[in-house]
Amino acid sequence: MIKSLNVKTASRSEFVDITSEIQQLVDESGIKEGICYVYVPHTTAGVTINEGADPSVVDDILKTLNKLIPHNAGYSHIEENSDSHIKTAMVGTSQSIIIDKGKLQLGTWQSIFFCEFDGPRSRKVIVKFIPDN
Repeated sequence: MIKSLNVKTASRSEFVDITSEIQQLVDESGIKEGICYVYVPHTTAGVTINEGADPSVVDDILKTLNKLIPHNAGYSHIEENSDSHIKTAMVGTSQSIIIDKGKLQLGTWQSIFFCEFDGPRSRKVIVKFIPDN
């Protein structure tokens, strides 16, 4: 079973917490046991799991990525978004989460974040459910 989410971003770089939207898709799927595979089909956006309780954590991650990989650093790519491609390559475009008793098995402080590195844009997140047989 495959579902998708649309995510609208407001900034060039931002993390959007999509945990509740993914859990809602799990609920709608009816799957009680299995795997939830979250995939971002973009070259300048990704997905990660990290702390969602304290927003300063994602702010620190973005600040560090921007410091390590600045926007204008003389890259060759003519679209002037090479930093976005590099950040996506580092963060990744997919995550797998175990589903148990119909719930995503995330740690107490964990959230699923859509990672925008070349916004603002309208983006797509693809979610595939693999039930235990």
